[in-house]
Amino acid sequence: MKKLTAALAGAVFTMAIAGPVLAEGKTVAVSWKIFQEERWKRDEGVIKKIVEDAGDKYISADAQGSAAKQLTDIESLISQGADVLLIVPWDSEAIMPAVQKAKDEGIPMIAYDVQIEDPSVLYMTFDNVGVGRLMTQEVLKVKDKGNFAIIKGDQGDPNATFLYNGMMEVLKPKIDSGDIKVVGEASSDGWKPENAQKNMEQILTAADNKVDAVLSENDGMAGGVVAALAAQGLAGTVPVSGQDGDFAAINRVALGTQTVSIWKDSRALGKAAAEAALMLADGKEMTDVPNVSKFNQGAKGVEMNSVLLTPTPVTKDNINVVIDAGWIDKATACAGVPAGKVAACD
Repeated sequence: MKKLTAALAGAVFTMAIAGPVLAEGKTVAVSWKIFQEERWKRDEGVIKKIVEDAGDKYISADAQGSAAKQLTDIESLISQGADVLLIVPWDSEAIMPAVQKAKDEGIPMIAYDVQIEDPSVLYMTFDNVGVGRLMTQEVLKVKDKGNFAIIKGDQGDPNATFLYNGMMEVLKPKIDSGDIKVVGEASSDGWKPENAQKNMEQILTAADNKVDAVLSENDGMAGGVVAALAAQGLAGTVPVSGQDGDFAAINRVALGTQTVSIWKDSRALGKAAAEAALMLADGKEMTDVPNVSKFNQGAKGVEMNSVLLTPTPVTKDNINVVIDAGWIDKATACAGVPAGKVAACD
């Protein structure tokens, strides 16, 4: 059944790419916050293909982790004739002057994966509160008592808060009962693995290595966490969460050093956003976009139009899902895995 589901998903994805031309001759502009993460290249590949196959122009800029550069990037994209803007904000507050400029010029905007809390912006992402819930639920299947550490993403990224809120929804009853104690939590600037590793090292030192589970908010940081655990001989014995379906993380799941990666098929998000961008560039309203709903869970409670996709937890028991979907090949997913340890790798 899992293979059939993946096959059907792949068929839907293929058919959607070959969908109708909407706004031929328009310019779709994307402002990426930083291109260091593996997943953004996948997102871009899908977005660019759909836009160009429709006869439109794709342009982009990489803010390289700088809020100031992102502001000038967006000004440049506007000056290049952007008819619609997809923005992955580095800092959701610092981006507001650029949002205002685009609004003043009548350019529709999509906040891609990271929220920009403004009702004029369409918010498109996966259900990040749900991601936080899922990763916590999967870790609790392995370890439901003891000392937990939480490695959060960048403080300026609303997703870090959404993920944390989802985690705490699941953890709070066990914290209140005394079954779980949070012995350390830290934000990691830029979601960088090296910052996550330093944070984990400090938590391990403070807790005298008595950490029973780690909730890491993404796969890149999970890599840093696992490195810190490995240095203390704890890798593979302490469950670790992550998200994004990074290749290295899926391999860690197969090897047993990471418990779960919440797979957010960025091809699906890229497809949905590219199609929405073409609709907006063609003069359609946000409410015309398929699967749009209201969202008001941001820090300010602003009600926005949003499209929230559903993520999938990947553990050693269902690694076949990402292999069958063509997300990762078996050799990469299963590198170094001994025979008989993981069914999908045999």
